[in-house]
Amino acid sequence: MSYNTENIRNIALAGHAGAGKTTLFEALLHAGGVIQTLGSIERGTTQSDSDAQEKARGHSIDSCIAGIDRGDCHINLLDTAGYSDFRGGTLSAFTAVETVAIVVNAANGIEHGTRRMMERARERGLARLLVVNKIDTDGVELGALVDALREEFGAECLPINLPAEHGGRVLDCFFHRDGATDFSSLAEAHQQILDQVVEINETTMGDYLDKGEEALTPQQLHDAFEQCLREGHLVPICFVSARTGAGVSELFDVFERLLPNPAEANPPPFRNSDNVQIAVDPNPASHVVADVFKVINDPFVGKLSVFRVWQGTIRRDSQLFIDDSRKAFKVGHLFRLNGKSHVEIDQAVPGDIAAVAKVEDIHFDAVLHDSHDEDRIHLEPVHFPQPMFGLALQPKHKGQEQKLSQALSRLTEEDPCFRMEHHKELNETVVRGLSDLHLKIVLERMKDRYGVEVVTHPPRIAYRETIAGSAEGHHRHKKQTGGAGQFGEVFLRVDPLERGAGFEFVDAVKGGVIPGQFLPAIEKGVRQAMESGAVAGYPLQDLRVTVFDGKYHPVDSKEVAFVSAGKKAFLDAIAKAHPIVLEPIVDVEVSIPEDNVGDVTGGLAGKRARIMGTDAKRGGELVIKAQAPLAELTDYPTELKAMTGGQGRYSLDLSHYEPVPPPVQRQLSEAWKPKMDED
Repeated sequence: MSYNTENIRNIALAGHAGAGKTTLFEALLHAGGVIQTLGSIERGTTQSDSDAQEKARGHSIDSCIAGIDRGDCHINLLDTAGYSDFRGGTLSAFTAVETVAIVVNAANGIEHGTRRMMERARERGLARLLVVNKIDTDGVELGALVDALREEFGAECLPINLPAEHGGRVLDCFFHRDGATDFSSLAEAHQQILDQVVEINETTMGDYLDKGEEALTPQQLHDAFEQCLREGHLVPICFVSARTGAGVSELFDVFERLLPNPAEANPPPFRNSDNVQIAVDPNPASHVVADVFKVINDPFVGKLSVFRVWQGTIRRDSQLFIDDSRKAFKVGHLFRLNGKSHVEIDQAVPGDIAAVAKVEDIHFDAVLHDSHDEDRIHLEPVHFPQPMFGLALQPKHKGQEQKLSQALSRLTEEDPCFRMEHHKELNETVVRGLSDLHLKIVLERMKDRYGVEVVTHPPRIAYRETIAGSAEGHHRHKKQTGGAGQFGEVFLRVDPLERGAGFEFVDAVKGGVIPGQFLPAIEKGVRQAMESGAVAGYPLQDLRVTVFDGKYHPVDSKEVAFVSAGKKAFLDAIAKAHPIVLEPIVDVEVSIPEDNVGDVTGGLAGKRARIMGTDAKRGGELVIKAQAPLAELTDYPTELKAMTGGQGRYSLDLSHYEPVPPPVQRQLSEAWKPKMDED
C-alpha cells in the first residue's frame, strides 16, 4: 500500500498489567484484516507474545509492532508490556509515536500502571487516550469509573463514545447525539466534548457560537480536536471489549478521523551538540533523520534495528550514517514489522516505523541520517528507571566466559534497563535490572537463545564514597634507577561538591611550576584513585580537585611520575578531608491488600525505611510509598511474598545517595584493606 505522512497514525497501547492490551492488540489486527484468526494468550498463539518466555508466563515482556491498513490510513500499533519490571521497552516505544492509548481494566479501575503511563506520556508531550476495556464484565459501574478517571486525571478526560446494550455495543458521541446508552446521555456527552473541543480555537469557537454546530466542517473539528490532544486540553475516553469486539470498529474510527498524524503532533525534542532544541521537518524530500528505538537479535534474520523516520525518505540502497560516523552503510533490505513476521518494503516516509537488518554498529537510540548536516544531533533521551537489582554471575561450565560475554552484550543491546558491569578489583561480573523477575527472564533467555547457563550470587551493593570537608595533599615521586630517573611533585586541594555533582578537576598552577603537558597525567592519577576508593574500596564522587603547586625536573619528569604523584597527593588529601561512604537510597512503592498494611510498614521500618505516605486504591488495595537503603532490601521479594500470600508487588527507583550510619562505615572499612603501591 502506498501512503503519505498525513495518512499515518502511530499509537502505543500501554497500561497496567492485566488491562487486556495484548487481547486488544489482537482484536485490532483481526478487525484490520492483518490476521484471519484471533490468537489466544492461554494457547500462546497471539501475534504480540511470540517469545518463549512470554508464552510460558502469559504476559508481554517486549513491545511488539504491527501495521494495519484501513482505506487510505496506515496505523502503526505498538503493544507494550504492563509489568513495571519490563517498562524499559514500553518507555522506548513512547519515542516513536504521537499517541499513547492507556488501557484501563473496567473491573479493576485505576491502577498503579495507569497513573505511571499517563504521567510518562504527558511528560513526553504525547496525545493521550484512555481506553476502558472489558466493559462486558458483570457488575462493573462504568459511570463511576468515568467519574474516578476525571477526578484522578482532570476534567479534560471526557467520553468520546459510550457503551450500550450492557457493553454489547459502543456508540460514538462526538459526531452523533442520539441513542440509548448504559449510563449518562449520548446528547449530554456529545455536548460536553464538543464544548471542550471548540473552545481551544478562536475561529472554530466563533463559527460555533455564531452559526451553530452544523456550520463546523469535519476538517475544523479534526483540527480543533487534534490541537486539544496536543496541548493536553482533552483526554478522550473510549470503551471497548477486546474479547467480544464491541467498540473495536469505533476505536478505529477515532484512530483514523481524530488522532494526530506525524505532521500535526508536537515536534520531537531533537537537540544539537549545544543541547539546543532543533526542528526536524516531516518532509519526504528533506535529508533523512531517523531514531532507533528498539533492537532485536533475531535468530533467523540477525540483528534488527527498528527506527522511526522523522524526516526524509529511506529507500532500499540508501546510504546512511550512524550518529557521527564518517562511514556510511548501505540499506540492503528494509523491513516493516508485523508481529512475528517481517515484510520487505521499498521505502519508509516520515512517520513510518521500519527496520534494517545485520548492521552491527547500530545501537539503541542511534540517529540515522544521510547528510553530515545532521551530525551531532540526538533525540532527547527518555528518563529510564535506574536498574538497581543486581546479580553477580559466572558461567556454570568452564570455558564459556567468552560466550557469556557475547550473550550479555546482545541482551544489553535489546533492553535499555539491563546493565552489565565488570568489577576489576573483584573480578566479578554483575548484571543489573529493575527487579528479580526482570533478571530471571533475561537469564532464562540467555540459556534458551545462547546456551549459556550461569551460577549467581548477590553482588556487592553499589556504595560510593565522598568527602565531608576540604583538605590539602602533597606527594613527591622520585625514583632513580641508574639511568634517567622519575620525578614529579604535586600539591593539590580537595573540596566537597553537592550530591550528584560528579567530579571537577581544576588547574590553578601558576608560573609554570608544573608544565601544562603534565596536568592530564595528574588528572589520570586522581581518577585512578577515585575508581579504587579511599575508605572502603568504592568509587569516589561529588568532589573538586584543584592542583595549585608542584615541581618538575627538566630531564627526569615524565608522565608516569606525575600519574603516581597525583594519585598519592590525592589520597593524602582525601585521608584528611573526612571521607565518608554513601549508600544508594531508593524510592519504594509497595502495592498490597489493605489487610497487610501493619506487617508491611513494620517490616519496612525495620529496614531503616522512611514511610512517605500511603494511597488507598479501589478493590481494597493500598500503595505504600517509602524510601529505604538498597542494602536492606536484598531479600525483600521473598519477605513481601510471605507477608501478603503472594499478592504484594513493589517497584524501586534510585532516589539519591546518603551517608551510611557510622557502624556500617566501620564494618565496610574493616572489610577493605587498601594496599598502596610501593614506590
